[in-house]
Amino acid sequence: MMRDFLARFRRRRVVSGPLSTIKPWCFYLPQFHPIPENDAWWGKGFTEWDNVRAARPLFPGHDQPRRPAGNGYEDYYDLRNPSVLVRQAALARSFGIYGFVFYHYWFAGKRLLETPVADLRKNNAFKFPFFLCWANESWTRRWDGLDREVLIRQTYSEADDAAHIQFLLPIFQDPRYYKFRGRPVLMVYRSEDLPDPERTAGTWRQAARRAGFPGLYLLRVEGFQEQDPARHGFDAAVEFAPDWRCLKRRVFWREGGGWSEDRAGAHPGTRANRVFLYADVVRAMLAKPRPEYKRYPGVFASWDNAARRRKGDATIIHGADAAGFQAFVEAAGERLRREFDEDDRHLFINAWNEWGEGCCIEPDRRHGTAFLEAVQRALAVAGDKG
Repeated sequence: MMRDFLARFRRRRVVSGPLSTIKPWCFYLPQFHPIPENDAWWGKGFTEWDNVRAARPLFPGHDQPRRPAGNGYEDYYDLRNPSVLVRQAALARSFGIYGFVFYHYWFAGKRLLETPVADLRKNNAFKFPFFLCWANESWTRRWDGLDREVLIRQTYSEADDAAHIQFLLPIFQDPRYYKFRGRPVLMVYRSEDLPDPERTAGTWRQAARRAGFPGLYLLRVEGFQEQDPARHGFDAAVEFAPDWRCLKRRVFWREGGGWSEDRAGAHPGTRANRVFLYADVVRAMLAKPRPEYKRYPGVFASWDNAARRRKGDATIIHGADAAGFQAFVEAAGERLRREFDEDDRHLFINAWNEWGEGCCIEPDRRHGTAFLEAVQRALAVAGDKG
């Protein structure tokens, strides 16, 4: 079990705030409010909550549906209410989360789901570091950017690079926007899709310097292929969690026999969907060799996109719990302490609120604040080590 595999990393002391130099960042999905485009594509008033509410368990022990726990706002919250984000930030901070990484949707000048970030910029009650990750994939009906039925396509041009950075510069000026050693941080989800990433990076850096910054700190998400970020003109990579290359041992539920790699006679819910065990995936991620380039570690508390794939072919990483997640965070924190400077220990958690992908540490009705408490305990361990 995970707790046995990583027992050497575990402590039990809970603290009221972070003691370590590690900065845990949570990816944040701003999808939870209606927009005209989703009305047209999916139906009037659609948000991700429609998928989340409709999910059902597919096999014994399957943790669906997931339901938020409220925490001072309505369970299925609407991000048009600025107080929701304020309360979420306060809750995250109380457990040691350092800041949010908001997904940013830009399609050749067209912006989608921009309301939460636009609102927080006007809201002095939001007191939390943040920065943006450009989610530069086309939107399709399969939610993964790979389907042929494209809803809105991502396109690129040199002129758009210039327009994009001019839009971003005022956001960078916000004192809450995170700067690493004075440089605003900007992440790109798929830098490998940029036709000339070095040109894009150069255009952006030059504009940032003209605006008075010492430059930009550019991060690429390492989600599909290993790549030295310097080859794209970027500064560092961020390990996406879960790493799809680490989903190696598919398992099936057999009535009375538990989990097995034998498909014959397995529960139909595990035959129709791809199920993996959390401990296996974490073990494989921690066993990856250290790259020659700079890559920040990523962790995840759970993964289950069955809410988005109700016709089957979901990917479900089963068996996650707070103890296993704590051990994963501790192991990643140990790596940061060994390999990174004290002011450069950034840890990326997937995610605060990816409810449709079953990938969230925001409290829910079943687990409460258990995954947040796991982060808090892991930070206490890092603090004990100095």
